[in-house]
Amino acid sequence: EMPDFLCEEMQEYFSMLYDQKPDERIFPISKSYLHHEMDRGVKATGLKRIRIHDLRHSHVSLLIELSFSAVAIADRVGHESIEITYRYAHLFPSKQAEMANRLGELKKGGGF
Repeated sequence: EMPDFLCEEMQEYFSMLYDQKPDERIFPISKSYLHHEMDRGVKATGLKRIRIHDLRHSHVSLLIELSFSAVAIADRVGHESIEITYRYAHLFPSKQAEMANRLGELKKGGGF
């Protein structure tokens, strides 16, 4: 699944391809070209260089920040087991304070 805006951008890109064959790559760039472009971007921005695979880690981190569950994230990125996703455990927000507050609210409201 992709967000609507990305589907629209992909459709626009596909419409610009000329005589695309079913067995042809839709992005005619090589890994070395992508490395070159990332290096160029790093030089232009002064940011730290990351590996191409680190973009995947950034996606997982963003999904965690957006409060998606480890199970949902594992399914999206194709982790074979939930343990792989839990390697990002340090990024999952702690629910301890929220749990304590909700239990306190129950006590105040006579819930137990």
